[in-house]
This record gives sequence, structure tokens and C-alpha cells, in this order.
Amino acid sequence: MRITIYTRNDCVQCHATKRALESRGFEFEMINVDLVPEAADTLRAEGFRQLPVVIAGETRWSGFRPDMINRLHPEPRVASA
Repeated sequence: MRITIYTRNDCVQCHATKRALESRGFEFEMINVDLVPEAADTLRAEGFRQLPVVIAGETRWSGFRPDMINRLHPEPRVASA
């Protein structure tokens, strides 16, 4: 499952979400809307009004949501042969 976090500079909830995902072993991509303003426009068009926005497969939410993070399951790592 691919996880993307949309964040911005100095966002406390964004940092908390990042730490929570890291502590559970998730890999993710971060997109800073301060650096990519068109991403903010896209999120607003999709109805999001606060950051972070997390997109994890088909699951999407905004804000720091430990309940949603706890519902995610890391993909098993495939051992190299």
C-alpha cells in the first residue's frame, strides 16, 4: 500500500502523523504543500480543509488521526533471495 502525507512547514499535526507512522514501521512519501502549491489546490478541490492529509491506498483522512493510523497494516517485507 502506498502512503502519501500532504504536509506543510511548522505543522504540529503533520509532525505527529509522521512520527506515528514511522514508529509503526510504515514507509511513506511526504508532499509539502508550501513547496508544491498546486497540491494544496487539488486537496481543496477534493474537499480537504486541514493538514495533514493522508492517503493510504483507498483510505483518506485529514488531521492527526491515531485511530486511522492504527487501522493500517504494514505490508510484509519480502526477503531477498
